[in-house]
Amino acid sequence: MKNLMLTIGTFFFKYRNQAFPLIILVLFISAPPATAIWGSIGLEQGKDLVALLVVLSGLVLRATVIGYAYIKRGGLNKRVYAKDLVTEGMFGVCRNPLYVGNMLIYSGLFLFHGNPAVVVIGCLLFGFIYQCIIYAEEEFLAEKFGGAYRAYCRDVPRWGLKLSAFSASTEGMTFNVKRVIAKDYSTASSTLIALLVTEFYRVSADSISEQEWSYALLLVALFASVLALTALVSALKKRGIFNELTTAH
Repeated sequence: MKNLMLTIGTFFFKYRNQAFPLIILVLFISAPPATAIWGSIGLEQGKDLVALLVVLSGLVLRATVIGYAYIKRGGLNKRVYAKDLVTEGMFGVCRNPLYVGNMLIYSGLFLFHGNPAVVVIGCLLFGFIYQCIIYAEEEFLAEKFGGAYRAYCRDVPRWGLKLSAFSASTEGMTFNVKRVIAKDYSTASSTLIALLVTEFYRVSADSISEQEWSYALLLVALFASVLALTALVSALKKRGIFNELTTAH
């Protein structure tokens, strides 16, 4: 089983940027988003609020990780690779804080969609895939860094957050806001787009009523605003605005 998971992890490490959006698209179009829980609009709105808070927590966690100690998660030539063993910043709190952040974002998106099958299948599937990716990374890191990595694994949890270690692991470090914007604007953008498209899908699943037209137009305006802001940040990045502050550790 472990060998199979390593194979799956290696595959998704290489192709996750293509596979993950496709999986989410298939899941989301397989069933329309929920419009009410047990016939209650209030419960549905409460569920959506929880989902948005989960998504926000994932984005905040990712921002915290990148702001203190960024590492290149894309590997080398889309293969698992690490030049150094990074243990400072949020990597002293959790061995895979970016993946924990990603799982919070995906779980929140699935919960926001609301269809029970989508929520369960989506969370379990992405949890399994990330565990496979982590196995592939751990095998590489254990082989390259040996005892130092094994000691790190004993001290820092794989999925949990050892918050008591945050102060010590970030001591003397400065939070880099501009690096967060430069490195993670695309994640924030794609997350907002997914939320807006899902909400528009929910509103227009049957037909847009006269009362819903203003809300639908607001969603379209917000969608256009996110695209415009994303394009602006991308243009600033290409002009080198963030270059001096985005050196990877």
